[in-house]
Amino acid sequence: MEAAAIPAAVAHDDHHHGPPAAHHSSTVHPEQLGILLFIISELMLFAAFFAAMFFIRVVAGDTWPPNGELPVAIAATNAAVLLSSSVTMHWTDISARRGNQFAMRAGIVTTFLLGSTFLFIQINEYLHLGFTPKTNASASSFFALTGLHGAHVVIGLILLFVSAVRIFKGRVGPESWKGLEVAGIYWHFVDVMWVVVFTTVYILG
Repeated sequence: MEAAAIPAAVAHDDHHHGPPAAHHSSTVHPEQLGILLFIISELMLFAAFFAAMFFIRVVAGDTWPPNGELPVAIAATNAAVLLSSSVTMHWTDISARRGNQFAMRAGIVTTFLLGSTFLFIQINEYLHLGFTPKTNASASSFFALTGLHGAHVVIGLILLFVSAVRIFKGRVGPESWKGLEVAGIYWHFVDVMWVVVFTTVYILG
């Protein structure tokens, strides 16, 4: 009787293919883990650009800034704009968990507008700097680093736009806010990186 039961159990197990189901006891959800791992890879990318910039200025002794000054006040204003967008993004995330549709919509739209304002100011700054990437190596590293950050802002705005569409369609709420949280984590990363860029390039540079 027992011998017959064993093959039956083995036959039952043969129907299971592939690895066992993932264990979800961790407090970190798959969505959060994915975006955090992505941010770690992006930090290494930014680190490479920072290393190149410091090598050019310190080791090679290249002139910086090429025209004698940088628009620090404008960059500081831009930092304030982006940090404000981080606050409104957090407000949007909290509102989603509470199911406050009006606050969600107002928060995501405000965040998107602040991010767009930052990008507009950055492009306008490029047009009035007085030097170009061809001026010298330091100028090239400046445009490369700030341009890399600007590209991340564009990606963040795309994520915000997708989140806004989902919010206005009523697809985000207390039971379905993980996607919005992922966009929020990425946006906070973009904001923090600008603080680092602003400090190293405009203040310490």
